[in-house]
Amino acid sequence: MNRDQQLRIKRLVDVVGAATGLVMAAPAMAAAALAVRASMGSPVFFRQERPGLGGRAFRLFKFRTMSDARGPGGELLPDEQRLTAVGNFIRSTSLDELPQLLNVLKGEMSLVGPRPLLMRYLPRYSERQARRHDMKPGITGLTAVRGRNALSWADKFEFDVRYVEDWSLALDARILLETVGRVLRRGGVSSSGHVTMPEFLGNETE
Repeated sequence: MNRDQQLRIKRLVDVVGAATGLVMAAPAMAAAALAVRASMGSPVFFRQERPGLGGRAFRLFKFRTMSDARGPGGELLPDEQRLTAVGNFIRSTSLDELPQLLNVLKGEMSLVGPRPLLMRYLPRYSERQARRHDMKPGITGLTAVRGRNALSWADKFEFDVRYVEDWSLALDARILLETVGRVLRRGGVSSSGHVTMPEFLGNETE
């Protein structure tokens, strides 16, 4: 089976998996939406442009986990001050990622692939690191099961590129199985000293 045929099967798995996931996760998603609305108000969803295949922008969906609290000058407070108790639970259980199943159905994401980061990171990648955009971004991926935000940026990008270079349907299946264990253990959600991940400022800072 050639790569194009495997990619068509990957897309079929994405559609079936995302549709099934949305049906099965509907009660959990409804509960999360109600909890976010009760604790933080509207909007329930966090929407942001992220780079997809080839670096092309798409609008990513997640459940909100942080408030919009701002300092005296109108600037957003640091993440650790805006992360709510409800948001922390939703993040630690990965419930915040479930709305991305809609992105998968739309063909903007895959179930498995490099995580979609920020648009402003695009010019900061090395040529090798930019190869992470040679495949669609994923809800989970090799980086997620190898440590997620507990990894350094250099290690995260190396796992992303390794995934692109070594991709196969069998690798996707293995990552999906390992993701289940990761979610149950709630591991790697935060970087050391941060509630999320410090900003990637470029390779000279690594």
